[in-house]
Amino acid sequence: MRIAVFDTHSYDRHALEEANRVHGFTLSFLESRLTDETVSLANGYDAVCVFVNDRLDEGVLAALLSSGVRIIALRCAGFNNVDVAAAERLGISVARVPAYSPHAVAEHTVALLLCLNRKIHRAFARVREGNFSLDGLVGFDLFGKTVGIIGTGKIGSIVARIMLGFGCKVLAFDLYPDDQLTQEAGVRYVPFEDLLAQSHILTLHLPLSDSTVHLIDARVIAAMQPGAILLNTSRGGLVDTEALIEGLKRGHIGGAGLDVFEREAGVFFEDLSNGIIQDDQLARLLTFPNVLITGHQAFLTDTALRNIAETTLENLSAIGAGKECPNLVTRTHPLPPRT
Repeated sequence: MRIAVFDTHSYDRHALEEANRVHGFTLSFLESRLTDETVSLANGYDAVCVFVNDRLDEGVLAALLSSGVRIIALRCAGFNNVDVAAAERLGISVARVPAYSPHAVAEHTVALLLCLNRKIHRAFARVREGNFSLDGLVGFDLFGKTVGIIGTGKIGSIVARIMLGFGCKVLAFDLYPDDQLTQEAGVRYVPFEDLLAQSHILTLHLPLSDSTVHLIDARVIAAMQPGAILLNTSRGGLVDTEALIEGLKRGHIGGAGLDVFEREAGVFFEDLSNGIIQDDQLARLLTFPNVLITGHQAFLTDTALRNIAETTLENLSAIGAGKECPNLVTRTHPLPPRT
């Protein structure tokens, strides 16, 4: 099978090449993101492998089909960047990697919190300049604080257990509560408004969908406890950036740790150090001393990269052979690859 791998970096290529020793696919690595402007690069391939910032709307999907592509392999868990209904109409199969290393994302979430709370990023910059002053670096003990977790799937539940280890009280909100998390760990599920009002730290661990876009908006921010810290390592679109900026300016939000941004495509995963950031909201966020942003790296561990590569290629192998693939997003099965 011939596969065009879009939006690739050195770490993607290494992991996929190692995993491909078992499968023997023909992999072509492309640095470009998949968009309507780059879709022609997929001509002659049987499948494309894409990541979170590739855009697969109906037009791109139709162009892929015309070029011979029958399978789309996502090397990520989320699929909000794919028009799944259109893919089903066109008979294109879409598969994802539902879980690669929930520990990687959960641990990065906690790392953001620790760094933000104890001002480690600011202290590091000071010390490198010979400034050992402690003014402005006061944090707070996590012990005894209340952490509110929105979404208690694989990642959220791990974050809950880590924070319990710090001696925090953990509250949760999820449409589908995890009874095991309650019974074994002591996490308490509460109504959404109660979670907002009681949490010193609020962390997001849910997918982006029509019902969760801008879940954290001006109304929700106003309902949060004054001085609360907001963490988001899920999807940027969960947070209304304008409302977040206003909350930070008023001092209502005590800090924000973000690994994602709602308009990160074309910015995150790129080296823009010699240019000017064109997104005014992102540029504004970077001016706040109590905002810590990383470039969508929460997943980036050797374990996660290996699991992503192996599952992605296993998905392609199963679909290409007409076998059952448990990670299908679509309900359709592709036409056989061209011979």
